[in-house]
Amino acid sequence: MDINQLTTEQNNRDTLGISESDTLEMLQMINREDQKVALAVEKELASVAKAVDKAVQRMKRGGRMFYFGAGTSGRLGVIDASEVRCTFGATSIKAIIAGGESAVFDAARGAEDDREAGRREITANDISETDIVVGIAASGRTPYVLGALEAGKDCGAFTIGICNNKNSEMSRIADICIDPLTGPEAVEGSTRMKAGTSQKMILNMLSTGIMIKLGRVYQNRMIYMTPNNEKLKIRSERIVQNCTGCNKKQAIQALEASGYCISQAIVMLQFDCCVEKAAQLLEEFQGNISEMRKAHGLLHRN
Repeated sequence: MDINQLTTEQNNRDTLGISESDTLEMLQMINREDQKVALAVEKELASVAKAVDKAVQRMKRGGRMFYFGAGTSGRLGVIDASEVRCTFGATSIKAIIAGGESAVFDAARGAEDDREAGRREITANDISETDIVVGIAASGRTPYVLGALEAGKDCGAFTIGICNNKNSEMSRIADICIDPLTGPEAVEGSTRMKAGTSQKMILNMLSTGIMIKLGRVYQNRMIYMTPNNEKLKIRSERIVQNCTGCNKKQAIQALEASGYCISQAIVMLQFDCCVEKAAQLLEEFQGNISEMRKAHGLLHRN
């Protein structure tokens, strides 16, 4: 599709006077456009669900998930992948941006147009049939991203596309394409706005959904969070208390015994066991406390 035909490149008639509006009116225009994003993403939830389930199948076999993007899309991938580690204690989601690390902070001139560079990254990262390749591009036609998707598919990886235009080249390559139609931007062509917001929402759901399915969340709490500052230590104590019904002193004792490993502390208290036994149980159930409780008939008890 020619770039001038892309929905994300069209002029938004509803914000045509934005440069002459006063500050409040300007922000109201942007806000009205932003309200359309969640509705566009809602229409893609079935595709997101399929992507989560397919990704979980592979990651249970030791697979990794790689985000590929350029510019804003690439930076959003970097943000999501970096936050997964501290939120869920997982290193299985990685991000690669066109132009390399420096492109996170500055525009990488021409890097997004290099289709072969995207293909080379697949080889450089030993991506195989157990892995997942996610291409992110508002246009659905960025050569670097398409190259990564093509090469990922060639080596048997499961491929997911995230874009903001229908009938894109990306949709013809990826196994699943998630393509919310967010429409023309408040500022013509500035896809860091609505398109970027939709991509962040989808990446949040994709990574969080996968981590929940993999047992990195118990109830609705982050039991594999890394408590590396005072705020997070206090949060971890609260999580252990709320998950087990213990008091603060008991929570702190269990956390200290486990080296502030929240999941181990919860298992120690719920199963009245030592830290070694808790670690053994978590390994047996791949870290999934819900599955562990179900197997021991404790699903509806603290």
